[in-house]
Amino acid sequence: MTGAVLSRPRPRIAVLGAGHTGPVIARVALAAGYRVSVAASGDPAKIELITQVLAPGAEPRWAADAVKDADIVVLAIPLHKFAAFDPSSVAGKLVVDTMNYWPPVDGVQELFEDPRFGSSEIVQRRLARSTVVKTLNHLGYHELEDERRPAGSPERRALGVAGDDSGAVDVVAQVIERIGYDTVRLDSLRAGRLLEPGGPVFGVPLRRSEFEQAVWVEAA
Repeated sequence: MTGAVLSRPRPRIAVLGAGHTGPVIARVALAAGYRVSVAASGDPAKIELITQVLAPGAEPRWAADAVKDADIVVLAIPLHKFAAFDPSSVAGKLVVDTMNYWPPVDGVQELFEDPRFGSSEIVQRRLARSTVVKTLNHLGYHELEDERRPAGSPERRALGVAGDDSGAVDVVAQVIERIGYDTVRLDSLRAGRLLEPGGPVFGVPLRRSEFEQAVWVEAA
């Protein structure tokens, strides 16, 4: 699956979620040259105006149609809705998990309360037929557009990309780099805990070397 995606210069992206985060991700992906569709839980007509205003050029679609045609599915739904999310809807897909479990904000969510696992590990266990990669969760949606910088800029911020499938991590890292960020690859979803609320890089603007040092010190 990831091999086929790697062979395409611009994979098609489906963003699931039309709240705060989804339209911003769609907008920056469009600016980087990707084809993007946006879907919410119902009729795309309900998000057509939102899409036109916040992500002009993105196509509002039914979720099933958006996912079917996508190479990468970005999961940007409110975390409390994940328990009702249908795993079969993204079976066989590369899924980017941008969600965070943050009880002070989300309240206690029983699905994510198992201390043995990070939130994306729990997402992967539920989406067992998908390949999950964690990223874009550790900077605010309001920063995602403004913090972009061209490759080589001394001000270019780094983002972590974590996953158990190295090919999938490479695919997603390439997207992040084209959007306007350096990437630091973490070789497991378990290591993705470092990107979560309370982790050493959550909400902290770091250059690549600083980011690497922060996660390596924490993991040591």
